[in-house]
Amino acid sequence: MIPYAHKSVMTSEVVAALSPRDGGTYLDCTAGGGGHSEALLEASSPTGRLFACDRDASAVKATRERLARFSGRFEIRQGSFADVDQWVPPASCDGAVADLGASSAQLDDPDRGFAFASPAALDMRFDVRQPLTAAQVVNEAGEEELAKIFWELGDERHARRLARAVVRARQARPFTSARQLADFIAQVLPYGGGRIHPATRVFQALRCHVNAELEELDRGLPAIWRTLKIHGRLATLAFHSGEDRRVKLFGAQLARDYEVEGAVDVPEFRRPRPPKMRWLSRKALQPSAEEVAANPRARSARLRVMEKLSD
Repeated sequence: MIPYAHKSVMTSEVVAALSPRDGGTYLDCTAGGGGHSEALLEASSPTGRLFACDRDASAVKATRERLARFSGRFEIRQGSFADVDQWVPPASCDGAVADLGASSAQLDDPDRGFAFASPAALDMRFDVRQPLTAAQVVNEAGEEELAKIFWELGDERHARRLARAVVRARQARPFTSARQLADFIAQVLPYGGGRIHPATRVFQALRCHVNAELEELDRGLPAIWRTLKIHGRLATLAFHSGEDRRVKLFGAQLARDYEVEGAVDVPEFRRPRPPKMRWLSRKALQPSAEEVAANPRARSARLRVMEKLSD
């Protein structure tokens, strides 16, 4: 396993949005390599505090080492941000950041099975303590389930064709490595002059499914919100449409000036109330051209920031 090295995205924009101050308390929901954590602690010096978590034990270790000089000012745990309200006190944080999806360190580590060229086992788990792996999904899920995963989580337009091909091929030889699967997808779905590898969307879909990323986000956004003080801010970095849609929906429900009964919004039954949140910007912020040039993986990042107005 290679050293955990992750380049945080839009760090200066996140710090500007959260406006850390001396004595403030902040939350990094996806610590990664500790880039956002370090920037928040620096900006809130000398007495600002930080809570942080990550599902990946390697990320927790790397962050703890990176933040060693801030000893006594931070607490970091391995676990999902969906459970953060179980150990971070309610209404205690002035700001929070959630950098969603996989980190560059995970994608680049050949032993984790995220990368197309990896000869290692087809794994893709953020937390290796969980039982489900990408190999199990590819080799055991039915054709309909695979097609649904590829389409809904990866926006793969050839989802049915590819699912059918995977099921047929695995009968002769199970898929065991990331490279084997990526090479197979490239045979079924040729490049055709496209900019990205034909396996990109499928790998994204498998990773999201294995780690229940969208379900974790649906649970995690309310949990993070409960840790924020009034006028505390939440900055989210989304890298694909499924994540971004959920962030926008969560914010829209808080920003509206009425309540509804049940899951269906019936205008006749709306009850007026003050908005519980405001967007700092109506449109998502995107990384600068300079950052994308230095880190091409930043190109799809979308930063949204919301401010809590009431509980």
